[in-house]
Amino acid sequence: MATATLSATPRSDRGTGVARKLRQAGQVPAVIYGHGREPQSLALNTRELDRLLSTISAASTVIELSFDGRTARTLIREIQRHPVKRNVLHLDFQELVAGEKVTVSVPLRFTGVADGVRNGGGILEETMHQLHLRLDPTSIPDHIDVDVTPLTIGHSIHVRELTLPEGITVLDDMDATVCVCTAPKAVVETVVAAETEEGAVPAEPELIRKTKPEDEEEAK
Repeated sequence: MATATLSATPRSDRGTGVARKLRQAGQVPAVIYGHGREPQSLALNTRELDRLLSTISAASTVIELSFDGRTARTLIREIQRHPVKRNVLHLDFQELVAGEKVTVSVPLRFTGVADGVRNGGGILEETMHQLHLRLDPTSIPDHIDVDVTPLTIGHSIHVRELTLPEGITVLDDMDATVCVCTAPKAVVETVVAAETEEGAVPAEPELIRKTKPEDEEEAK
């Protein structure tokens, strides 16, 4: 389980004007909430926050958040960013409660070199990059490994084939494709070109329609 630390300052003032002044002063407004507690407004140091977010997987890292003389184990639940500048405007933290399961997004880590890539010049296409899991917060994995070594051209790996720790519930479709090994594009183009040179003509679709009365008369 990945963890990180961050300090915050409690604040009582709220509102758009207050949030704007905080940002101008080099701080980011935030809020912490959780089961059985009232939401509490906080302020974070912008530089410390940016440094932290650049080094962690925000969706699955447990943040040891220090404020008001205590430390709370939390998960980042929402990051609001400026649509153009992309700087952080606001953060939501959820305080973790012992014995209460949470939903997190855990990144997938692809390991090895697919057989189809190594021996057939194929291309590995990663169609999923994270899994949505429900689990105890003490069991959040840093990532889920996907071994692609035995994958040959034309074959794929599905969610149901992944090896996961016990006690984890997968919220994604178990039949969803995680990755697939495809034939190299140059080979596909060569095959198409060869068929064209041989004069292959695509079959015209058969027109199926109800026979008109006059057609029946002509047939007789």
